[in-house]
Amino acid sequence: MTTFAIAVSPSRVRSSSLYRLALAVAGSWLVAGLAQLQVKLPFTPVPITGQTLGVLLVGSALGPGLGALSMGLYVAEGALGLPVFAGASGGLDLLRATSATGGYLWGFVAAAAVVGWLARRGWDRDLRGAIASMFVGEVVLYAIAIPWLMRALDVSLSRALELGLAPFVVGDTLKLLLAAGLLPTAWRAVRRG
Repeated sequence: MTTFAIAVSPSRVRSSSLYRLALAVAGSWLVAGLAQLQVKLPFTPVPITGQTLGVLLVGSALGPGLGALSMGLYVAEGALGLPVFAGASGGLDLLRATSATGGYLWGFVAAAAVVGWLARRGWDRDLRGAIASMFVGEVVLYAIAIPWLMRALDVSLSRALELGLAPFVVGDTLKLLLAAGLLPTAWRAVRRG
């Protein structure tokens, strides 16, 4: 039995690793696609997009490590200039401290990791828990994005909240509920491999 396990393991490990990498890439592409669902508001430099729906879903379905890797790939794809950010944009400038949206992009990595971590601890076992874990992920995202926005625009906390949180509360709540509802479908897709 041991000889068989040794003989079989390397290919199984390779196929498992390739599958996990494929899931991370697919998660980054999902968020890239949802980033193109964009509504620009005239009073804020931060557009409304579908990205947070993808971030919450990817983090919950893939777990902390793979979810963070997936969002890290997304950020790297954009940094390389691929048109994966909102409005088919990309480039390092969007990730710098002077970019109003940079904190959101970097916050996606942390939010996916936190939501995935909570999911691995059972928060995703029912709809209420999934909603709660995704809400925590949103809090983490804004805890990074709002101070970043304050610095990028040189505005007060109250002004940053007006520009970078208030316009998104209703939409993010809807995306959170949709992500929680889609989670069982995401699990099935991930487990298929």
